[in-house]
Amino acid sequence: MTDVPGLEPIGAVKRTRVGREATEPMREDIRLLGALLGDTVREQNGEEVFDLVERARVESFRVRRSEIDRADLARMFDGIDVHQAIPVIRAFTHFALLANVAEDIHRERRRAIHTAAGEPPQNSSLAATYAKLDAADLDPRTVAEALSGALVSPVITAHPTETRRRTVFDTQHRITELMRLRLHGHTRTDDGRDIELELRKHILTLWQTALIRLSRLKIQDEIETGLRYYPAAFFEVIPEVNAEVRKELRSRWPDAELLTEPIVRPGSWIGGDRDGNPNVTADVVRLATGNAAYTAFNHYFTELTALQEELSMSARLVRISDELAALADRCDEPARADEPYRRGRRGGRTRHHPTGPGGLVRPARHPPAGGEPYRRALRVVHARLTATAQEILDRQPEHELDLGMQRYATPAELLADLDVIDASLRANGSTVLADDRLARLREAVHVFGFHLCGLDMRQNSEVHEEVVAELLAWAGVHPDYRSLEEPDRVELLARELSTRRPLIKEGAELSELARKELDIMAAAARAVRVYGPAAVPNYIISMCQSVSDMLEAAILLKEVDLLDVSAEQAYAPVGIVPLFETIDDLQRGAGILEAALELPVYRAIVSARGQNQEVMLGYSDSNKDGGYLAANWALYRAELDLVESARKTGIRLRLFHGRGGTVGRGGGPSYDAILAQPPGAVNGSLRITEQGEVIAAKYAEPQLAHRNLETLVAATLEATLLDVEGLGDEAGPAYEVLDDLAARAQRAYSELVHETPGFVEYFKASTPVSEIGALNIGSRPTSRKPTTSISDLRAIPWVLAWSQSRVMLPGWYGTGTAFEEWIAAGPEQERVEVLRDLYRRWPFFRTVLSNMAQVLAKSDLGLAARYSELVEDEALRRRVFDKIAAEHERTIRMHKLITGHDDLLADNPALARSVFNRFPYLEPLNHLQVELLRRYRSGDDDELVQRGILLTMSGLATALRNSG
Repeated sequence: MTDVPGLEPIGAVKRTRVGREATEPMREDIRLLGALLGDTVREQNGEEVFDLVERARVESFRVRRSEIDRADLARMFDGIDVHQAIPVIRAFTHFALLANVAEDIHRERRRAIHTAAGEPPQNSSLAATYAKLDAADLDPRTVAEALSGALVSPVITAHPTETRRRTVFDTQHRITELMRLRLHGHTRTDDGRDIELELRKHILTLWQTALIRLSRLKIQDEIETGLRYYPAAFFEVIPEVNAEVRKELRSRWPDAELLTEPIVRPGSWIGGDRDGNPNVTADVVRLATGNAAYTAFNHYFTELTALQEELSMSARLVRISDELAALADRCDEPARADEPYRRGRRGGRTRHHPTGPGGLVRPARHPPAGGEPYRRALRVVHARLTATAQEILDRQPEHELDLGMQRYATPAELLADLDVIDASLRANGSTVLADDRLARLREAVHVFGFHLCGLDMRQNSEVHEEVVAELLAWAGVHPDYRSLEEPDRVELLARELSTRRPLIKEGAELSELARKELDIMAAAARAVRVYGPAAVPNYIISMCQSVSDMLEAAILLKEVDLLDVSAEQAYAPVGIVPLFETIDDLQRGAGILEAALELPVYRAIVSARGQNQEVMLGYSDSNKDGGYLAANWALYRAELDLVESARKTGIRLRLFHGRGGTVGRGGGPSYDAILAQPPGAVNGSLRITEQGEVIAAKYAEPQLAHRNLETLVAATLEATLLDVEGLGDEAGPAYEVLDDLAARAQRAYSELVHETPGFVEYFKASTPVSEIGALNIGSRPTSRKPTTSISDLRAIPWVLAWSQSRVMLPGWYGTGTAFEEWIAAGPEQERVEVLRDLYRRWPFFRTVLSNMAQVLAKSDLGLAARYSELVEDEALRRRVFDKIAAEHERTIRMHKLITGHDDLLADNPALARSVFNRFPYLEPLNHLQVELLRRYRSGDDDELVQRGILLTMSGLATALRNSG
């Protein structure tokens, strides 16, 4: 291969400006972990493999320093024995994982240094936000109104690039803990073990553990993966953040009654999102909601067991409240044999306890300790929670205490008993005990309830249309609903929603699709009944393009008793959420919402939900549809329009941002992204999807999770309570500039992606997109439909494929042309100054350019050229790749012109460190991926070749940290 002129690695761009002294501790950590990994490779796989890994590492750094041609390194892997390739891939994948640990530890180190130096708190921290709020001198009534119903909800979604097994996840966490001890100057663990030896042991464990699953990931696996973040971090951190924010805000505005509900409340899509995923069934919905509830109860039982050990106070030594005494005395009350409870299993088996004289139930376990009132009270709580679990859960947690007591009907009842214990402790000199484990448990129950997290349901509007048409035909309402024009559809659906009767009855003969959809809806309804309304808070309509799309979802909710607007007081526990995805849909979204709200029947639904209406914005498909700049501006404009619609109609709008990890799917630093929202768009509430390897990067362990949740809350508070747009009266002209730029960017993008002959063939050949589907990555098909159309391809494989090939096209293409053309269309220097002024003053514009620069810094057109050689048609290869290369150069040039930065990462030193220190280690993974793709496509069906491709994908995703 011959390197393309001018396409040197981006990492070569003046990275020496990153302060070596400040980053030396991180490089020392990387050297230590790398050396231990190298020793492990040598010991486990021999000198030959170790030498190959080491030679690849050295040569990769020589490529970065331009000492050798990239083709020389590529030739090292030509014809490599796959048995040697696999350990080389694993070595560089493990190094990427260990480098992530070193970088995370270094961020903690830098924050500690800033704090120790007495520097002001850094932006994106809650401490900095509190200082800004203090300086703003806000009116309490304004704050109370703005934060009414406040919500920050990270929503965990399944993702094919997060394929690590739990063992790998846990081992990485233990390595992080050991490196944190080293950070604080320790050489031994608390129990006296040598830290370096422990690191060596855990790295050996990593090496001997399979990194990924070889069978196709099942939804059950994805559900388990999503839930593991709760014991890993969320159970500790979310209650902590909620308590801190409530305390700080109430201390500033004591009369405003702020945050009566927890502000941070997590959500999930895993098991409820069936848009294009045929593997989601009613059983899966039951499994997802049931496993979530089980996880919550398991945590409560563990904490209650610990509390019973800790709160050992004797009645002879402490005073207690009358309420506590009454609660404790219930421990002595015998249960009645005629009050059996049910286990929450299919078939509902009833279990009776052995009875004694008079039909009274004998206690199942140890008798209560009469002199220890707190322990006795906690036993009552424990026993009632056990009864609850036995009635509603499909499997039982550990640490049950079965005393035959009455169950809790709601989490509020459980919380009330815990509050009794808390109040007694505080009233009798034990506040320090109340503020410890008990406080954390009370906060946990408040936020996690019996459901743990809200499971959103999602389906494509086309499926709704097909199913509703079948139901209407079966019921004799209309024989061909799909033939109706939109006004007639709306009229018919509104009429049906106004009636109480269902469309079908039990035993109705329906198609497989309709039966499956109704069964899924029924499973969601069961979850609401069993675990509470918070278990399924939202129903999202993908590709929502009309009012009828919203009403069709309402019909399905009504059919399973999750909606009733026929009564005087409407019942609507599940919110109907339109998802506007394409650029055209984003532009029309506000009009669709207003038209829906004009219907009395839909207005009744919104009124039943406290005038709250959520709207989801699709970052991924809008980007795939029109490119990076056009999509970002369409989203901004859509938010402005929706905010105005909310003002006119008197509803409270909450926006749900469907962001992926990568910039091409709305990713980038969360703090900057939230502050870049238009005025009024945040309004105290924010829901945001978290996906793939980004979840582990943010939430894998408590300190990371705390920092990232703190960032989301800080940005939400600032965007809600402060003027962060910075444009003032000059917003109109700025919007006009972006209107023009976005139109130009979309034309340039469309000319390549939608209009260039053979582009789809180029994309499929020059990236591993086909293998993403063929190699069992994720539970979801790569396309919504069995077609080769870009529009039907899912956004995740679209972005992931370009990331793997290091083009990163969705995060920048078309932007350079837009800037260049716009500047050339007027007085050039004057127009350059306009853009520079917008960059200085407008967070949205600055964030767009900053995120784009991150993508460009992670791209590498020299490596992309190697992938392009997988395209056999040379004319097609040159036609497409030359356009990509020219636009890449143009975009970097325009970024420099507008920002004044020679270095793409001048405003992001943390990422600059990452690129400088780790990107040479990605090089071998890319070359080996190309080599194995070539073999696989030429018919080599060796299972190790397929495994090698999958490993390279995992390694690159781990190293890039936001690849999909």
